[in-house]
Amino acid sequence: MSKVAVVFWSGTGNTAAMADAVAEGARAKGAEVTVLGPAEFSAGDVSNYDAIAFGCPSMGAEVLEETEFEPMFSSVEGQLSGKKIALFGSWGWGGGAWMLDWEARCQSAGAALCCDSVTCQNEPDDAAKAECRALGEALA
Repeated sequence: MSKVAVVFWSGTGNTAAMADAVAEGARAKGAEVTVLGPAEFSAGDVSNYDAIAFGCPSMGAEVLEETEFEPMFSSVEGQLSGKKIALFGSWGWGGGAWMLDWEARCQSAGAALCCDSVTCQNEPDDAAKAECRALGEALA
């Protein structure tokens, strides 16, 4: 059984709904899933999991949430080389550049993105939740 962490931050609940669907998909494939907020995850935790899903909405000028999520992600980034990961998040404005930047950052760190990232504008609809479940399945 693989161990999967779903690490996310959500301000409005949209990314939280996506995280729930990611966890559901991974569990459906038999993974042991732990859902965590950024304060509950650190660089020392990376090696405890076979795969990690990171979720964060676009904030401000299309960046990761700067107070809690970005500091955590910066601290774990150096531990992601060879790690199977996936990214997801919601956005309310802009065109999704934050996700493209985040993917490039992960690739530069040597992370193994196991599937296409999932984004949705505002609240995830049924199609977005299905994509999130598929993302979780790909991690398991």
